[in-house]
Parts: sequence; C-alpha cells; structure tokens
Amino acid sequence: MAELLAPAGNPEKLEWAVAYGADAVYFGVKEFSLRSYAGNFDIDEAERGLKFLHSKNKKGYVTLNIYPFTSEYKKLVSTAKDLESIGADAFIVSDPGVINELKSNKIKTPLHISTQANTLSYQAVKAYAELGAKRINLARELSVYQVREIAELAKMDNTETEVFVHGAVCFSYSGRCAISDYLTGRRANRGECTHPCRWKYYLTEEKREGEYMPVTEDERGLYFFNSKEIALFQYLRELDQAGITSFKIEGRMKTVHYLATVLSIYRNIMDGNIMDEKTVLNMLSRINNRGYSTGFIKGGITPDDYQIDGNTPAGSSVFIANTEQVEKGKTVLRVRNRMEAGMVLEVLSPGLKISEIILPDQLVRTDGTATDVAQNGDFIVLEQPVPGYSVLRKVK
Repeated sequence: MAELLAPAGNPEKLEWAVAYGADAVYFGVKEFSLRSYAGNFDIDEAERGLKFLHSKNKKGYVTLNIYPFTSEYKKLVSTAKDLESIGADAFIVSDPGVINELKSNKIKTPLHISTQANTLSYQAVKAYAELGAKRINLARELSVYQVREIAELAKMDNTETEVFVHGAVCFSYSGRCAISDYLTGRRANRGECTHPCRWKYYLTEEKREGEYMPVTEDERGLYFFNSKEIALFQYLRELDQAGITSFKIEGRMKTVHYLATVLSIYRNIMDGNIMDEKTVLNMLSRINNRGYSTGFIKGGITPDDYQIDGNTPAGSSVFIANTEQVEKGKTVLRVRNRMEAGMVLEVLSPGLKISEIILPDQLVRTDGTATDVAQNGDFIVLEQPVPGYSVLRKVK
C-alpha cells in the first residue's frame, strides 16, 4: 500500500500524526513555506522532529515550495544545507529556479515537486524527473483514469507519484491563485493567502453604482468559489493499484482533532479494513468541514462539489480537550474549548478506538483548584487513565 503522508504545522502535530498512523510527515520552516501562519518549525525544532520521526522509522519532508525572489536564493540555499545536515528526507519544491539552485549547490536531499507546479501530464512528470526530481505531486484536476495513466508510465521510469486524497482545495489550478494578492495585498503564492474564494460575492453593473445584485435568488449571495473538501477514501485501492507512491493529506493549519480523525480513518482503510461510505462520512462530519466531494477524480466537477449556500465550516462535534499526560492511573487533559463538569464526551484514541467518558461532578486543575467550568488553556486532572494522544469531543 502507498505511503500515508500527513501535514504537521508544528512539533505537537508532528507527534500526533505519527500516533495516528502516518508513514511520513511534511512540514515547513519559518521561511520559504507556503503556509506562513501554520506555526512552522525553527531549525532546532526541525532537527528534533526529524530525530523523532526517524526513531519511529518514519520520514520527514520539508516544504521549500515558495516562489522566491532573486535576492532570497542565497538564504534559501543556506537553509536547505542546514536541513540536509540534520537529516531531512526530501524537500518539497515548486519553482524550477529552486530545483536548479539546489542541484547547482550539490544538495543531495531528494526533491519532491509540489502541487503548486500544477502537474497534469506524464510529459511534465518526465521533465521534472530529468531535472532531478524523485517524486511529483499530481494536480487535483486530474481524473482517476488520467492519474492511472500518468502513474503507470512514471513507475516504468522509476519516478514516484503522489496525490492529495483529503482536505481543502482552492478554486484555482491546484491552489495557484492571485486573488488574495489583489484584494488584500497578502500574497497567496508567498504563503499569505486570505482565502477570498470563501467570501460572499454580489454582482454589480458598471452604470448602476452602489446597486448589488445577488448572483442567485439566495438573498445571502453566492459563494461561487467555495469548493467542498475532497475525500477520496473510496479511491484508495484503485490509486494504489495504479502505482501511486504516496497519499497526501492537506491541512498544516488544522488542529490535532482534524489530524486524529482523518488519519485514523485513512490508516484504517489502507490497512485493509472495510468501511462503508456512510460510516466514513459520519466520522468525518465530526470535524469542521464544508462538505465533502470527490472533486475531479470522478472525471469532472458538478454543482454538488460546491457549497453554494454559505462559507462557514461546520462539524457535528466540538473539540473539548486532549490527553496531555497519562501517568500512574491518572490523566492530565489540555482543555481546548469550554469544558463543564459532568459532560459526556466521546473519546477518539489511536487505532480508531472510540469510547465514551463522563467527566466528574467537580473538575480539578493541576494546581489543585476545583471548578465547575474549565476554559481553553486549563489543565484538568482525571482520576482515571485515558489513552495517550486521545481527543475528547462533545457530539452535538
């Protein structure tokens, strides 16, 4: 089966990704990554993260997929050398200039081509391979038949291929968008996207200044760029048989609740456990989402692939807490949202284990003080063991 590749916006998420079955993790450093607000890693954190991954026989790929300006290349190459020295397993890149500079500077770390490169054909895969790339991420705009055709040809050339199988998508080709740049001055292809494709829009006519007309009869307007999130769990077996090397999950800015939920489902399916569509979608509904679709993989896009009646993500549960420490039969919980004494919570633990817990009538903080209500940032002690890396959530 293909590799399960997980996002990690910070060191904590890296550990959670491993706990929930990731074979490899991708993350960014403070510069040169297309997720400037993900938290990211400094070099020391990256070194510790890579050592942790390697101790678990996992891999760590570092994103250098920004489109740099001329003056930034010296710093980028220096950063790449530092990352190579601490054991990065691959660099994820998108700009041909970056590929050339890394090769010119004798950097040996394997190169993976980012989704930002918009790779839509075997010819493009071959071109990147000839430039020195080991793996190429295939654009989300391909059908399963096109993916299979490319993957089978690439495999004959010993070139690895990768596809995004879950997560948010952009209305532009594989996320290469400039709307944020023009509307807000924050540059999407520099890691600063404000996601204007999620905003509400109205139509105006040149000679009717100040008159706003809904694009549809919906009085709230039309979120006509607002694509649902892809969930390709039904296609994993077919994509694996086609020779795809890696199944990639989107979401470096998402929570550990998201990671735990999504990774546990995909790991379970990839390990051969049969799960029907209704069960999977019910479980995925626990996390915030804009609805799910299979996107272009089925051959084309339909109106059902867009959430046209709003732009606010919703989920069927609230992430209340996670286990921070389990020792001597007691558990320390890190509170994420309002927690009330006596709450009945669903517990998700590694291995897709789901159970239920009833909180005590009095919550006790780690400093010994008691309370009926705990808030984000509090640490609560339970007089019972809960598995490490567990999510506790209130099902609506």
